[in-house]
Amino acid sequence: MQEALQQLANLQYIDSRIDEIRQLRGDLPEEILDIETDINRYEAKLNKLEEEKESLIGEKKKLELEIETSKEKNEKYEEQQLSVRNNREYDALTKEIEAQKQFVENAISRIAEIEKRLKEIETELETNQEGLDKTRETYEEKKENLDKVVESTESEESKLLKKRDELEEELDDRYVRSYNRLRDGLSNGIAVVGMERGAALGMALPPQTQVEVRRKNKIIIDENSGRIVVDPSFFDEAKKQLEI
Repeated sequence: MQEALQQLANLQYIDSRIDEIRQLRGDLPEEILDIETDINRYEAKLNKLEEEKESLIGEKKKLELEIETSKEKNEKYEEQQLSVRNNREYDALTKEIEAQKQFVENAISRIAEIEKRLKEIETELETNQEGLDKTRETYEEKKENLDKVVESTESEESKLLKKRDELEEELDDRYVRSYNRLRDGLSNGIAVVGMERGAALGMALPPQTQVEVRRKNKIIIDENSGRIVVDPSFFDEAKKQLEI
């Protein structure tokens, strides 16, 4: 039974260390994913603005050409008015001239709107580009920090995970299932706790339970928390065996 208790303590020791390593990384991976999303949004916004800018510039050039064409038509119509033979032809040319003038007015008005929007787009492009640059800087900083943490811990975590797999294979399946089920249901992941001064995680144990824990000959479950309580010497031994 002492061997099983030692293996459970070893398992908890490994899991606690893995938890520490992952906590050390903190929320960096999630933060990086969020920042990547922000970068994609900025890039999409910039692309959309650039497309709108190109479209408006194209429309403006087209209108400017059409204005010139319309003015040329009006000059021809006005010349033709001087040589018309009757009022019907004169009125028809007058109507065409007015239509072309109205088109020019509308085109000039639209060009003014386009120029106003192009100025707004330039401001939006500048603002979004600044936001993108700052977000990219933040991304590089966070990524560098994460890379450093991962580099400093991935070797240890890999060894611990390998050792954990070996322990699960050696330990009785019943104990493994109980341990994993218990650990999954706890917020701090501590399923096996060492008894310290007659208490488990600060909760005093009955005298008889303390005696049974010290005997090291059976698995003791704390009635208050449901955790497995072992003599602290098991964790001292775990530290010696699993020092990586």
